[in-house]
Amino acid sequence: MVVDTYQKNDYKKYMNSIPSRECILSFLKNYKDFISHKKIEKKFNINNKEDKKALRRRLRAMERDKKIIYTCNHYYIVLENIHTVTGKVIGHRDGYGFLRSETLKEDLWLSIEQMKLCIHGDIILAHIIKSEKKGRNTAKVLKILKSNNTPIIGRYSIEKKIQFVIPHDSRFNFKIFIFSSILTKNLSVGSIVVVQLNKNFLNKKNKVQGKIVEVLGGKEMRTTLATDIAIRTHTIPYLWSQEVKDQLYKINNKIDQKEFKNRVDLRHLPFFTIDEEDARDFDDAIFCKKKNSEEGWNLWVAISDVSYYVKPGTAIDQEALKRGNSVYFPSLVVPMLPEKISTNLCSLNPHVERLCIICEMSLSNTGELIKYQYYEAVICSQGRFTYDEIFNIWNGDIELCSKYHKLLKQIENLLLLQKILKKNDVAKKGVYFENIETKFTLDSNFKIKNIYQHVRNDAHKFIESCMILANISSAKFIRKYQYPILFRNHDRPAQDSIINFRRILNRLGLSLTGGDIPESIHYSDLLKKIKHRSDYEMIQTILLRSMKQAVYSPENRGHFGLSLSSYVHFTSPIRRYPDILLHRAIKHILFKSNDNKKNKFFNLYYKNDMTKIGMHCSMTERRADEANRDVMDWLKCDFMEKKIGNIFTGVISNITSFGFFVRLNKYFIDGLIRIDNVSDDYYYFDPVGLKFIGKSTKNTFCLGDILTVKVISVNLNQKKIELSLCI
Repeated sequence: MVVDTYQKNDYKKYMNSIPSRECILSFLKNYKDFISHKKIEKKFNINNKEDKKALRRRLRAMERDKKIIYTCNHYYIVLENIHTVTGKVIGHRDGYGFLRSETLKEDLWLSIEQMKLCIHGDIILAHIIKSEKKGRNTAKVLKILKSNNTPIIGRYSIEKKIQFVIPHDSRFNFKIFIFSSILTKNLSVGSIVVVQLNKNFLNKKNKVQGKIVEVLGGKEMRTTLATDIAIRTHTIPYLWSQEVKDQLYKINNKIDQKEFKNRVDLRHLPFFTIDEEDARDFDDAIFCKKKNSEEGWNLWVAISDVSYYVKPGTAIDQEALKRGNSVYFPSLVVPMLPEKISTNLCSLNPHVERLCIICEMSLSNTGELIKYQYYEAVICSQGRFTYDEIFNIWNGDIELCSKYHKLLKQIENLLLLQKILKKNDVAKKGVYFENIETKFTLDSNFKIKNIYQHVRNDAHKFIESCMILANISSAKFIRKYQYPILFRNHDRPAQDSIINFRRILNRLGLSLTGGDIPESIHYSDLLKKIKHRSDYEMIQTILLRSMKQAVYSPENRGHFGLSLSSYVHFTSPIRRYPDILLHRAIKHILFKSNDNKKNKFFNLYYKNDMTKIGMHCSMTERRADEANRDVMDWLKCDFMEKKIGNIFTGVISNITSFGFFVRLNKYFIDGLIRIDNVSDDYYYFDPVGLKFIGKSTKNTFCLGDILTVKVISVNLNQKKIELSLCI
């Protein structure tokens, strides 16, 4: 850019005519409060138009250099004069909100007035104002660091010819006024729509405005519509780009026969898959046999070679990373990989040749892992079984034994190995959960027809043990070569969580051994003791809440839950991106001919920042869980809406300051009893004992109490079920 000499000299003259940075900074430090631009002008006697512009430029430069802050209220302040924090805004349906920060133990309060400056999901810089009393500290919004640009789902409405949308998520406590749009011309009131906000509204006077970008459905909620809402609410990528489609078109449906020459041919071995009845992709198959010359077993775990089709940096790879994992809903799957790969080329369907990576393990006669090896192979699965089918064959089901008589010898081998692993189960060395799952039978409209508890049988536990052994072997293998990879870390519980969990156990007449730093075995011992208690599921849920979430990271910190020094995910590359990364690393180790290939692998993933990939995949995993929970909660509420007025027995599963949740024994669904609605006495909350105590009667409501309750209301929008106490 050419700068005129006279203009340059004029600019210098104006900048020299205003106070220096040091002078401004010194003044602001001494001022110790928020100050407007006009007051700064007055302080330094800046009156003419050009000097005012020059001052503004200098202040902006100081803000860019993080010497000062320019707040969303149009005030300046020096950082060191206030106690600031960065965090995420959590809205509340009543208009106020909270600021959640990783650096603080407790959330900060955001008043209704402060929430007019931000919305749920924004990342903000805030000023901490300590409470003079013993109440919650509050936050004052200073700056929006990252706006929540997620489209908002809501119901379309019109009043006095004014169009607006009421957000489906009550944490967005405002109406969104709609610009004129083609999509609204024939839109009926009550329709579910997607709105993109105009974020230039963030001051106390302007109304929230937005534009309708998609119409999801009409007034009536259905499971498919609830799923569409969850997908968009949690910003789950669900469309394939044209680049992905173009790449898919070029992938051959048949395996190049040359590829077989470079792989170990295992098509003669009777591998087969064992999964849930409703499984939609099959990425693992197993085969085992007794050793001929010595005691012990050989176990082959064959995992689909997804990395053969998904090359680093391609459109499919970038989209897989973006998604992080597949998301499973009752009515559909949002796959991590396109169906041509996930349910066809990489799915180990029966009687078709498939490329795999093999983890071949040698086990002792007591089930201990002795050695392992990895190699590329081609297999041909001999059958697709469900867990129940294998379990029933093990127990002599005549019809199934006759149907699968050709594979009975291999299925019997699995039973023999299962008995060995059951005695020395790797999964039981950590915090072992029985995992009694709540299952739903859905009708043709994907609505709940029936609810039942599904107890995992020995076939489930056997396959789980085989997969854990393969993951353990993979962790041992990869650590030898120090390749950049994502470990599956599960950190030990925080001290506060241990104390709170022990407090709950004491109330239930139980204890957790292990002193100040209990190990996995101490949690396992507790679960064994309470296995036959009626409140086992509730205690197990509370135990899970007391633990940290497992995450992906290139830094190996071990897996507390499994009591392992290192752990990785190897067995599900169709539905988890970290597994693909591991497969690539294993293949590079197996086939590197010189250090250049190793360096190339290092550079590839360090350039992409493996730490960020781990954080992203951890986030997408949580995102999938939350989205699935949203749909399941809606399904439960839809089911319970037909039960309003019915009476059930249940157990208190959770206690909060405003009431307690009761899990219905018949349906394993939680409903809330608000303490204000319990009218026989005035009850106060004991946060230490986690109970409510009646002021006059001294009656108590505690965790584990069995109650008779009545369903009084169901709110489908808020996904909440309210109960009343039958006294």
